[in-house]
Amino acid sequence: MNTTESLKDYQRVRLLAIRSLFEIIEQSSEGTVIVDRDANIVWMNERYAKRFGLQSAQSAIGKACESVIPGSLLREVVRTGRPILLDMQDTPKEPLVVMRLPIHDDAGEVIGAIGFALFDELRSLSPMLKRYMSMQEELASTRSLLRARQTKYNFAHFIGTSAASLEVKRRARRSASTDSPVLLLGETGTGKELLAQAIHNASPRALKAFVSVNSAAIPESLLEAEFFGTAPGAFTGADRKARAGKLQIAQGGTLFLDEIGDMPLPLQSKLLRVLQEKEFEPVGSNDVIQSDVRVIAATSTDLEAAIKRGEFRADLYYRLNVLPIQVPPLRDRLDDLPALSEAILEELRSQHELNGEALALLGQHAWPGNIRELRNVLERAALLSDDLRLTVADIRAAIGTFTPVERMAPLPVEPLEHETFSAARARFDRQLIETTLAQCGGKVVEAAARLGLGRSTLYKKMLALGIAESP
Repeated sequence: MNTTESLKDYQRVRLLAIRSLFEIIEQSSEGTVIVDRDANIVWMNERYAKRFGLQSAQSAIGKACESVIPGSLLREVVRTGRPILLDMQDTPKEPLVVMRLPIHDDAGEVIGAIGFALFDELRSLSPMLKRYMSMQEELASTRSLLRARQTKYNFAHFIGTSAASLEVKRRARRSASTDSPVLLLGETGTGKELLAQAIHNASPRALKAFVSVNSAAIPESLLEAEFFGTAPGAFTGADRKARAGKLQIAQGGTLFLDEIGDMPLPLQSKLLRVLQEKEFEPVGSNDVIQSDVRVIAATSTDLEAAIKRGEFRADLYYRLNVLPIQVPPLRDRLDDLPALSEAILEELRSQHELNGEALALLGQHAWPGNIRELRNVLERAALLSDDLRLTVADIRAAIGTFTPVERMAPLPVEPLEHETFSAARARFDRQLIETTLAQCGGKVVEAAARLGLGRSTLYKKMLALGIAESP
């Protein structure tokens, strides 16, 4: 076969392929229509004519495509010469998936367009559309969950230029660049969670979830399920569906363990495995899940003393204590009071300001509740004062019982004859707790703040020492 014959044969095969393709699509589609260069209909099959309520396809010939097919885009295809491969076309019955193609002459000029209605009632695309909608719903849910787990604070929110504050921020910024555990130590109300969020926000995990768990706020019986999640029907009353725990929610992000000193010993051993082996098992499941979380822990408890009392695992302490950061109480950073007060009043959207004497009085208070107490005092003073300039009287009324900085003098404990160290320590703890409770009028929450303990920790100590709560 010579070259000329081969070329003719190729052209013949091409023309047959085009005709066959047209016939296959026309026969299998829900409708076909052809328009000329003026977008007037030159041919339509009977199925498409019936869909638009025509007596016959012949009655559509010569009419503008839009007059027969409302919303048709065939005129745009003719005008631009560009195909519209997949689109939705409304009809009197139900929507169709359509394809529109330009028609060219031998010179390449657009002389018309052809439209195919590919699918009726979206039956053929139904599995794909369902999968697409499911993925969209899952994506929206994930985005919503992630937005709810985003941090609010960065290092700019940790107000202070004192030497103690600058050292805290220096160590915290350095810890942000690593994945090593961080242990935040300090009294309640000093801003440990704020620092945890700031560390997360400055880390490579900033776009992932920040999940906070307060070990003292969740009943001991529920803590394991809260941390590790549960398998379907893991225990009586459990959901039939699996429930994700905080570790799974925090995957790729940061898990903040507040008041970790109050975590029960059995859970401490499981947390240690997560830190060492990077894996865990949901409650009631044998499936091992790989863990990718950065742990930041915080406590107001003296963990070294808790280890000696057998209340905290030494191996977990050493695993967490890689990057310790001691957050100073407010009484040790009184130089930050002016900036802190201004920032708090601004956050409260208050136009009040402190005069010099009022600011000096703030510096004489011991602030057992730290920054949380300072915010409470300033908010109360601003609400009660009719004058935009807060005075000594306003601050004194807002503070209530004034606690001077020098009030926390050590309690004298004289050793008794044949008394062991542990007995002397218990006696000192009893005396200190009872004295503090008396000073606070029996208010356990206030006493815990003054002692730098978590509320649940103080309750445990009172129970162990036989100290009854005042009615």
